Amino acid sequence: MIVVDTNVLAYLYLPGTFTARAEVLLEADPDWAAPALWRSEFRNILAGYLRRGALTLDQACSLQREAEDLLRDSEFAVDSEDVLALVRDSDCSAYDCEFVALATQLGVKLVTMDRKLLRAFPERCTAFSAG
Repeated sequence: MIVVDTNVLAYLYLPGTFTARAEVLLEADPDWAAPALWRSEFRNILAGYLRRGALTLDQACSLQREAEDLLRDSEFAVDSEDVLALVRDSDCSAYDCEFVALATQLGVKLVTMDRKLLRAFPERCTAFSAG
C-alpha cells in the first residue's frame, strides 16, 4: 500500500507527461490510499479542465467516478492534532500535511512530486518521477 497525493491521481486519469509513470506505479502497487480530502482536490483539478473546455461535464463526472472506484475502501480520516503537528514542524499546508499524516498513520510512503513535502518529510515521502 502507498498513499498518493491528488496530483498522482490526476496524472493517472488525465493524459499527459506523467500518465505512463502513474500507470506503472499503479501496476507495481495497486493498493492506493488517500485522505478523504483527495475528492475535493481532484474535483478542483477537474473544474479547471471543465473551465478550459478540455473536458465535458460527462467526462469530468466519469473521471471522478473512476477515481472514486480506485480508492473505494482506501479513503481515511486523519487526526487533526497529527496534521497540525506536521504543519508546526514544516512550512507545508494543512492540506498537504493530511497526506503525510495518513502515510504515517498507515506506516507507508506518500508518493508525491511536491518538493516541499519531499524536503520536509523525507522519511515518509518518496518522489514520483517521470522515469
